[in-house]
Amino acid sequence: MKGLAHRGHELAFGTFGIKTLEQAWLTGRQIEAARQAVTRYMKREGQIWIRVFPDKPVTKKPAEVRMGKGKGAPEYFVAPVTPGRILFEAEGVPLAIAKEAMRLAAQKLPITTKFVVRRDYVETN
Repeated sequence: MKGLAHRGHELAFGTFGIKTLEQAWLTGRQIEAARQAVTRYMKREGQIWIRVFPDKPVTKKPAEVRMGKGKGAPEYFVAPVTPGRILFEAEGVPLAIAKEAMRLAAQKLPITTKFVVRRDYVETN
């Protein structure tokens, strides 16, 4: 997974988001844990978009099985991400709440991320 993200690297739906700074495989469990953290902190206000989907199966053979006899069964699914990919977007909440919610989501992920704000965003009091 060399290179930077060429698709999904700009905010498309929301005003705030988190962007990856390194490449990795994100499992469905990690994405769901981050989503729950954001939803819980935002108290179900505003709107959240999840921009990655785990559609790549990772297979594994059972423990203590001899070599050969074909490929193992799918164990879990991952979403391959490269640097620059937007993972989550949010809208409808103040900047401070969105920033903290995205920080909590980033803690659940195994990669470093960066909080991003839409270019034309102006804070209203």
